[in-house]
Amino acid sequence: MARKFLYIVAACIILVIAGGFALALFPGQLTRLAMVPSAAFTPVKPLAANAYEDPKLWYSRPGIGTSDPARWQPAYAGDRGLLPTPAEPKQRFAVFFVHPTSFVSRAAWNAPLDNGGDPEAERIAKIYLRGMASPFNAATEIWAPRYRQATMGAFLTDAPEGKKAVDAAYADVREAFRFFLSSVDPKTPIVLAGHSQGALHLKRLIAEEVKGTPLAGRVVAAYVIGWPVSPLHDLPAMGIPACTAADQTGCVLSWSSFAEPADPSLVLDAYAVTPALDGKLPGTEPMLCTNPLTGLTGGTAPASANLGTLVPEDSMQNGTLQPGLVPARCDMRGLLLIGPPPEMGSYVLPGNNYHVYDLPLFWANTKADVTRRVDAWKPAN
Repeated sequence: MARKFLYIVAACIILVIAGGFALALFPGQLTRLAMVPSAAFTPVKPLAANAYEDPKLWYSRPGIGTSDPARWQPAYAGDRGLLPTPAEPKQRFAVFFVHPTSFVSRAAWNAPLDNGGDPEAERIAKIYLRGMASPFNAATEIWAPRYRQATMGAFLTDAPEGKKAVDAAYADVREAFRFFLSSVDPKTPIVLAGHSQGALHLKRLIAEEVKGTPLAGRVVAAYVIGWPVSPLHDLPAMGIPACTAADQTGCVLSWSSFAEPADPSLVLDAYAVTPALDGKLPGTEPMLCTNPLTGLTGGTAPASANLGTLVPEDSMQNGTLQPGLVPARCDMRGLLLIGPPPEMGSYVLPGNNYHVYDLPLFWANTKADVTRRVDAWKPAN
């Protein structure tokens, strides 16, 4: 159970609720008090097999039009100068994107879907999609489901209700994925992407629904961002290797961003004691770190290689692309270090953790990476 990994995210919220001094004295107690649901766990009834036929259960899918948040396209700030025009992919492809946690209520263990869902969780999810799913908007189709996500507090408790909430959320993601596959042309290559809780579900989805099936040959790449991936204990269970070449297909990319000086102790401690997909503990094994400026596992790249960081407005509703803002370096622990803290807004987490900005920091490079891998993908003979 990944009970502690989202602690660092919750801690940022508690800074506002309880105040920094109290948090410093009693971080675990205050976090659990403020975030873990007080309500009894109510078993989540499985969705009907055809539930995802309903367009209302999708934030993004073909036919939504201009209101589709994943189709948002930011502009470059000022004069783009000598920046090349981004290339368009040479073939059609589809994206399945799983959004991160936007539900933080203590009133329930899982977000509701009926009656329009929780208004604040819905609002935040759409903002996340604008910033995190939009790098994939060169796709012919983008599918991003609504799902009964586990509330933040479900990750902060050893109680069995927490695991039940995460499992229920995953069940929705799995059903959405199956409908996605039934709706996309079986010859179309696919890109899988998710962030934070979405990446956690994506890891399991690949292990249970993709590994060892003909579908594996259609996977261009899996962007498992903002959640640790263990090279020794997760990748074999997923049946997909790490990306070690910029034009490699059928591989996994993953990173977690920290400015310097970084204090990743909470994340590393949680990673060490959280069972991986094979049930074993990663311990001090480095996390998988893809350098998003090169598309390679590990290594260093200067800020000049950054084609455009999506710098948001305070509302997070809009933003502009700024080239050359941050470098990227994978360290020996598997963290992605981005140099001195860039000005990205109000949601940087303790320890210089840029979790919320994992994809916006490398927006244009991620878009170029997807296009490059799609162009390199070839169907199995």
